[in-house]
Parts: sequence; C-alpha cells; structure tokens
Amino acid sequence: MEDLTRLIISHERIENIRNNNLELSKEEAHYLNKVMRIKNGKKIFIANGEGSLWKAIKVKNDCLEIIKSKKPYLFQEQEIHLLGIAVVIPKSGFEDILKMCTEIGIDFIQPLFSERQVNKNLNFSRKILRWNLIINEAVEQSERLWKPTILNGMDIIEWLKSRDNQERVSISITREETLYDLNQWIRKQQEFGNKKGGIFWNVIGPEGGWSAKEIEFFKKNNITFVKLSDTILRTSTASINASSILNQWRIDLKLNN
Repeated sequence: MEDLTRLIISHERIENIRNNNLELSKEEAHYLNKVMRIKNGKKIFIANGEGSLWKAIKVKNDCLEIIKSKKPYLFQEQEIHLLGIAVVIPKSGFEDILKMCTEIGIDFIQPLFSERQVNKNLNFSRKILRWNLIINEAVEQSERLWKPTILNGMDIIEWLKSRDNQERVSISITREETLYDLNQWIRKQQEFGNKKGGIFWNVIGPEGGWSAKEIEFFKKNNITFVKLSDTILRTSTASINASSILNQWRIDLKLNN
C-alpha cells in the first residue's frame, strides 16, 4: 500500500459530502498544510475509523476531493473478538495509555473511578473531546482502520454491574492470590472466544490500590483476579502490558483457526 498521510474523518461527514468535495476544519487544514506540508494536487488517505479507507486529492488548502467516495479504496471487517482495557484514571499518564493502547489494537477503552483514585476532579466532557483527538492521532499514526471507542467514565462497581453475558472480565491485581496470570486466563476463554461479538476486558486498578469494599465486591461476584507481573507496575505500564497480552491472544487465535 502507498505510504500516504492519513486523516480521520467521521463516517457521517463522508456520507454527507457533495460532488466528492470535503471541506476541512481549521485544525485539519492546519495539520495538512503546516504540519505535514501537503501541497495541492497531492494524494492522501482518508479513513472513517469504521473500517473504510479512501484516497483523496488536496485540491485547495481547505478542501479535499475524495476519489470514488461511494466505493472505498479498502475496507476491513471489524475483528470478531473485541478487546477492552478498563483503567482507573491515574494522576498522570492517561493520555499515553490512550495512545499506546490504540496503537496496539485495543477496541474499547473504559475510564473508571474508584474509592482510592488519586485524580477525581475531572472536567469529563472536556476530557472526552481531548481524548478522542489523541485517539484519532494514534489511529492515523498506526494506520488502523478501526478507531477504538472511549466510553464515558463510570464507578468500577457500577461498571461491573452493567456487564452482560457477551463480556468476560478479569481484574489485574498485585496483593491477592490468583489462579492465573492474564495470559493463562485469556487462553482459557477459548469456548467463549469462538462467539462473534464478545468483549474481553482487563481492568487496571488505581495507584492507591483497590479498597476493601471493592475487593469484597469482586470476590462476591466471582470476578477473576489475574497477575500481570511479579513486580509492581505503574498504571500506564500495566495497561500496555495487558493490551499486548490480549492482542497477542487474538492474533494467535486467528492464526490457529
């Protein structure tokens, strides 16, 4: 495939364009003109984050012409087995988590709140806008065709209560006994893994550790504890480690089927 600059444009905007011409926002025009220095007449790739990729020509500083907008240059089906990382938002480093989990291949990112969370005073609506921009940049950089979904923040207990039978959840933990490490746990999900649409979650806890109330809830509801490492990992390190393990399982599953 050609090595062209990529730009994420929402599926709704692509569907609503007229005569194949796409008007750029100020931020998009600045990115192409000033950052990437794309000259008029040059081609780029446009992706909608939902599996489709188009070629486009920069016809003006604020306008692209999409080539065959009704027929994508490339389309990729969504993965059968979806992967999720649920993370109690740390004091710092969450934006790095978003970037790296996106690059690795995670499909859902769930920000969580907990009793011992360090960073609780968040303007969440503003954060979501910024976090989506960061995810877009990581999708463009990594050349993914499916953009991961970042969900609204929830309390860990309320989030666990809202899971359904299409989802499997493990909680990474350091100071409780575990039967499995994450690699062993995910490989035991083989039967569930053969069903389309299931989501496999790993939960990364707060920097201050889970509270006694939260641990009691996990145990009462038979949530599986797993180990990521013999050492204590920072939230960002744990998130990347877990994402890599989950994604490698999915790669191996596709190769073996």
